[in-house]
Amino acid sequence: MNELSKSIVRRLSNPNFSTKYFVGNGIDIGGGGDSLEKYTYLFPNILSVKNYDRPDGNAEDLREIEDDTYDFVHSSHCLEHLDSPIRGLNNWLRILKPKGYLIVTVPDEDLYEQGVFPSTWSNEHKWTFTIYKDNSWNKDTSINLVGLITRVSYSISVEKIELLNYTFDIHKPREDQTLTSMITESCIEFIVQKVG
Repeated sequence: MNELSKSIVRRLSNPNFSTKYFVGNGIDIGGGGDSLEKYTYLFPNILSVKNYDRPDGNAEDLREIEDDTYDFVHSSHCLEHLDSPIRGLNNWLRILKPKGYLIVTVPDEDLYEQGVFPSTWSNEHKWTFTIYKDNSWNKDTSINLVGLITRVSYSISVEKIELLNYTFDIHKPREDQTLTSMITESCIEFIVQKVG
């Protein structure tokens, strides 16, 4: 809950979000009540953000949205809910204009799920994510993001893949640290540019 809000201060400290990634007209897939739309005033190069959530349609196929519509596509903690993350990513890239950026955040399986799946903290999670591991404790539904990104149907350039663990306390007993008073993200953020 409110995972996007936790990222705002961090993103404001990185000028690329204001000058490169969040530029023009965008869409926030799965934004719900914590959409990027609420923070457009902090990113001066955003012209508009469409908050796309369940009432708008299926986040996996986006069939009502034409190809090459948005300058940027953002999604925070939605990909783990889709039946087919690769299908979702391909459609998110489909609606992105060439040279636009796809900015996605997903929970990290070790920081968030902490060795238990189905998820203790969210019964709607269908997948867990790692940046890349040879072997996951979650053999059936773990997705290596490096492998997933290399399987998309579009030509892309990877801008960054980052584990956001700087406020995660490894000494605490198992708990959902995203609910603590610290701004704990416990996730992975990846950004790719659609080349063509």
